[in-house]
Amino acid sequence: MAISGEKVMSTRLMVKVAALLCAFAMGAAAPARAQSLLDRPPNLSGDWVVNMGTVQFNFLHRFTSSDAPVRKVSNFPTFLVGVGLPQHTMIGFNYATNSTLAPRYPNEWEFFGRWMPVSEDGGAPVDIGGQVGYNLAVSGVDGELSIARRIHRMRVIGAFRVLSNPYKSGEVQVAYGGGATIKLGQYISLAGDATALSQRDSARGEKVAWSGGVHLAIPGSPHSLSIQASNANTTTLQGASRGGDEIRYGFEFTIPLTLSRYFGRESPPSPPTPAAAAPEPAAAIAAAGDTAAPAQPTPIVAAAPANPAVPARVPTRTPAPAPTPAPASAPAPAPTPARAPAPPKPAKPAVVVKSGMRNLAFSSSTLTIAAGTTVAWTNNDPLPHTVTAVDRSFDSGSIPSGGVYRRTFTKPGTYQLFCIPHPFMKVRVVVQ
Repeated sequence: MAISGEKVMSTRLMVKVAALLCAFAMGAAAPARAQSLLDRPPNLSGDWVVNMGTVQFNFLHRFTSSDAPVRKVSNFPTFLVGVGLPQHTMIGFNYATNSTLAPRYPNEWEFFGRWMPVSEDGGAPVDIGGQVGYNLAVSGVDGELSIARRIHRMRVIGAFRVLSNPYKSGEVQVAYGGGATIKLGQYISLAGDATALSQRDSARGEKVAWSGGVHLAIPGSPHSLSIQASNANTTTLQGASRGGDEIRYGFEFTIPLTLSRYFGRESPPSPPTPAAAAPEPAAAIAAAGDTAAPAQPTPIVAAAPANPAVPARVPTRTPAPAPTPAPASAPAPAPTPARAPAPPKPAKPAVVVKSGMRNLAFSSSTLTIAAGTTVAWTNNDPLPHTVTAVDRSFDSGSIPSGGVYRRTFTKPGTYQLFCIPHPFMKVRVVVQ
């Protein structure tokens, strides 16, 4: 199979760019937010992103088997490598070693950039993301806009794609897709999706692309695994929008590389030495506890006469004058009825801010709240976490998978928090 020299040079250039992306990620050190397969179906990414300092590696392997007596197994692997950047952005590539998208060109490269400005983990009602990429096999630019929302145990995703036509240069195609995942438990979900081109080429056998699978989270780790089937070849925007007659079975495995976990790992902060408690001032004690004792009557003792021969003189009392009757006064006014006390003001409803931990990272690195607000952290990982103050003024203890920890912040200030088992997980709470 011949491949043009221009294509070979382009492939070499793209390999070098991929190596540079990995080298850039090796120099970063920030908490990670990787992707779990429990959150999306096989052919829809939902335009997820990872945090800065994280390399996301996904390995998708699909295969077909020919009929008897040959029963040849043909493999269709796709590799994804992504690097998180600031401002909820991510750059990466998909590489398929056995693509059927372009004739005589099986090595399909898709280099992309993603941005998720709105997310439910950040407090928004939906997830909104976008992707722009360049597909080397098509020699064209592709784009996607997606929206997703969690509804109880289900997460629904919709996607709109604008694609370069691989068969007619300069033409544009439009595709619509949708899918969902349904959680059956903490570590398992069912997923499915379908995507259709607005104009399919029946001569080339193009059909609606679909996929379905059983997705598993691996307890005690940030990894996830999917067992799936699809009539699509690859998971690039082009490949995931074009279905065929063949059903391919396979699996996908996600590996987030949290570089700060392995390079320059920080040890958990030591608890501060408790200072000796100052004695309570005496004045404060007196003011708080002393009460005046009631005055006791002084007994009157009669004095003995100086000379017993002289009888004691008995004092005579002058009768008090009769009281003068008070002049008649005006009748006392009728008492004013007491004013009813004002009804108590209704208490202000408690303010609760929802946050959480997902894939070895706090959902938000900084939370700015008003005094009196309660923050509720939900552990969305298959492994336990803690919410611990750096000064050890409070500690949530181990929060199991699916557990919730609530804390009300009443005093203004800045609180630095971290997770004891994973000290690279940090969050700052600013109370105003």
